[in-house]
Amino acid sequence: MFKNKLSHLRSDNPLFELQKTVYESKNYTRRNLHQLRLTWVANAIKKYSINASFAKALEYGPGSGIYLPILTNHFDMVIAADVEMAYLSGIQASVQSDGNLQLEVDNIQDSHFLHESFDLVLCSEVLEHVSSPDKALRNLYRILAPGGIAIITTPQRYSLMELFCKIAFLPGVINLVRFVYQEPILESGHISLKTYAELNSMINQVGFEVIDHDKFGLYIPIVAEFGGTFGGRFIEFLGKYLHKTSLSWMLWTQAYVLRKPL
Repeated sequence: MFKNKLSHLRSDNPLFELQKTVYESKNYTRRNLHQLRLTWVANAIKKYSINASFAKALEYGPGSGIYLPILTNHFDMVIAADVEMAYLSGIQASVQSDGNLQLEVDNIQDSHFLHESFDLVLCSEVLEHVSSPDKALRNLYRILAPGGIAIITTPQRYSLMELFCKIAFLPGVINLVRFVYQEPILESGHISLKTYAELNSMINQVGFEVIDHDKFGLYIPIVAEFGGTFGGRFIEFLGKYLHKTSLSWMLWTQAYVLRKPL
């Protein structure tokens, strides 16, 4: 249902090729890991945009722009921000087609946006890429209007996916991984992974209220690569079970809806 959202991506950019691949991967588990996050975030945007009073939203690190059509459908003004304009160049076509969307160069750890400027801020798969995620969270808090919503997703530090990624990118191993998948595989660049406890501690220190939280996305090596659709569905089923247990640290994504108190 989201394939039409990817039609504007530049085919000559490896990063955008990767973004296209992960949401439409031939591998069931790889595709499902990203589609689960996409669906969760899309549902959160739709649910919490209803009460927006100023109807202004911001997305940090929009990547391929997968969420921008959803945001522009629910807010009067949407800003897509990243640390360098080069990272935003691939979504220029979206700016031309969506009159309520604009691009801004901005550093989530040292933002130039004014205090209380936005009703909703989306920060999906960004905190793990910055050196000081605590500074990033404080900036999100500062630029949100009272009662404003922050939607955040980031990998769990010790999830099976992150642990096996460390192995997958060892010299020689990565060539085998790329041969098995026959799809673009790039290093994640994750430098600030947090556990559930660590992230919750930062959220509480900043002052956010947690109004929704979830964990999802199980990866099991070998089964994911060679189990086909049956193996992928088994992993998906097991992930839904683990999410309710003390083993939920094994799941890849932790997702939050946070509110700035009135």
